[in-house]
Amino acid sequence: MYRINIDNLEVYAYHGVLKEEKTLGQKFLISAEVILNNSSTSYDDNIEKSVNYVDICKLIDKVTVENKFNLIETLAETLAERILLEYYKIKSVKVKVSKPSAPIPLPLDRVSVQVERSWHTVYVSIGSNMGDKQQYLNGAIKSIAENPLCRVIAISDFISTKPVGTVPQDDFLNACICVQTLYSPHEFLDLLHNIENKAGRKRTIKWGPRTLDLDIILFDDLILSDGILTIPHSEMSNRLFVLEPLVQIAPYVIHPVYKCTALELYYRLKR
Repeated sequence: MYRINIDNLEVYAYHGVLKEEKTLGQKFLISAEVILNNSSTSYDDNIEKSVNYVDICKLIDKVTVENKFNLIETLAETLAERILLEYYKIKSVKVKVSKPSAPIPLPLDRVSVQVERSWHTVYVSIGSNMGDKQQYLNGAIKSIAENPLCRVIAISDFISTKPVGTVPQDDFLNACICVQTLYSPHEFLDLLHNIENKAGRKRTIKWGPRTLDLDIILFDDLILSDGILTIPHSEMSNRLFVLEPLVQIAPYVIHPVYKCTALELYYRLKR
């Protein structure tokens, strides 16, 4: 990975809470630090493998001029998101927006805010054991792929598995997908719940039948448990129907708690 830095690009625009700021405008200084996935560009001397910083500057100028926000925080967030969505090679970005002429009746150089956004890699276990199972799984994958803040990177085979628990029910169809997303963990969880709800998911019986089940298994190397969401998924190391499709698409992804690969967890459970 390597970085491209753009320092204090000057843009005249119309952001601010005051009426005068929206009508008269003022100068903004915008800096961006982008991190690219490809580390071989400098050796190849090939612009096609990089991102043209001129194009990034033009995008920053366009977004800043064509919008009018009350908060420079909103401008910074918007710029970061647009940069990441526009350029597939960019993994993460820091954007700093400075306001040299901020209307503050005190001596100061400038007011600024900085945001950092990045693509997150998420592994999602998907399953269904009601109705047209394959259609439910394909529909969920399609819904995620069509979300502008998500990219479906890999899809495992669909496998048939026996249900867990004592509730009489049909066999499951399970799979695992790898997704890149700009959402936070809780935002991504909300997205999955919305997709489940649209598929008619009912949460009435624990480990009961369901039209669609979407679980976050891993989210980057995050370790989280806050009463709403637990990452890594607490049962992933005990579930072959989770590990088998995960190993198909990411055998060497590391479990951040156990410090071993998905493949190792799979073989341990098989034994």
